[in-house]
Amino acid sequence: MKKAWVYILKCSDSSYYVGYTTNLITRLEQHNSGHNHKSYTASRRPVSLFYSHEFNSAKEAKAAEKQFKGWSRAKKEALARGDFELLHVLAECQNASHFKNWKKG
Repeated sequence: MKKAWVYILKCSDSSYYVGYTTNLITRLEQHNSGHNHKSYTASRRPVSLFYSHEFNSAKEAKAAEKQFKGWSRAKKEALARGDFELLHVLAECQNASHFKNWKKG
């Protein structure tokens, strides 16, 4: 199987972009060159690699990309710092109806 990466880029406007690829270096160069002028990063260059993680397959990397895209900025930053304790806290449901937040009458 071919290795793949999920990555988070920090854009010049401080926003984050999440993607996956089988060639991380080439993909980063493409983002910074404006390879696709319609892409999210094209108008937010330069971009820098903020986080990456290697997977054993593109399927695994794509699943992680989908998950990370739904995360808050704080969760992405905790992941990049390796702050797994905070990541766990941020992953907990904060909804008032969640059983941990339910006030017993």
